[in-house]
Amino acid sequence: MLTARHFDELEVAKATFADPTRVFIRSAHAGSREAANDLAAWVVATCGSLDVLVNNAATNPYFGPLVDIDDVRMAKTYEVNQAAIVTHVSAAWHAWMREHGGSILNVASIGGLSVEPGIGWYNVTKAAVIHLTKQFAFELAPRVRVNAIAPGLVRTAFARGLWEEHEQAVASNIPLGRIGEPADIASLAVTLVSDDASWVTGQTFVVDGGTTVTPSGGVS
Repeated sequence: MLTARHFDELEVAKATFADPTRVFIRSAHAGSREAANDLAAWVVATCGSLDVLVNNAATNPYFGPLVDIDDVRMAKTYEVNQAAIVTHVSAAWHAWMREHGGSILNVASIGGLSVEPGIGWYNVTKAAVIHLTKQFAFELAPRVRVNAIAPGLVRTAFARGLWEEHEQAVASNIPLGRIGEPADIASLAVTLVSDDASWVTGQTFVVDGGTTVTPSGGVS
């Protein structure tokens, strides 16, 4: 089941699946606890279980120094990037996973591992995701595993402003010579939520083409 704020974007995403008839879509605000609870209950009622939760929603409405961020954009970034992790994990736990177990994957960022100009508040929320992953792994064990992926710069619409007009220059600073593709993240995501990673919890896996091992330690 896919959820996002805009239904038209969900329809586009659904159409990319090999069998769209097996994909359910519902629009909802990621920052709403009520929406999270409704979604979890709907999934259990419709699909019969809620075995895997992937927290992938993010926003970044502000670019600039932390000392100049306004309250509205600070709150929105926190609400979607950080608080939504808590509300959706809570919803999944109470609706299904407390009794039946499951696996949770949070999408952080290598920005949460370092500092850089411009998107400091976004990176703070992603650092929080990394810590939330550890905390939930501790609290929900042994029934539920909780892990995270910290991607580098990936070819997504969300990150378009960071790569679209100067991709070659950006790629030249990445040891593996290219920016990431969604499939680079998805392949590890599938492994982490599956039984192949049944003895893995509380970990954050960096997938960044080697960006964080360069002398500059560039982040996305």
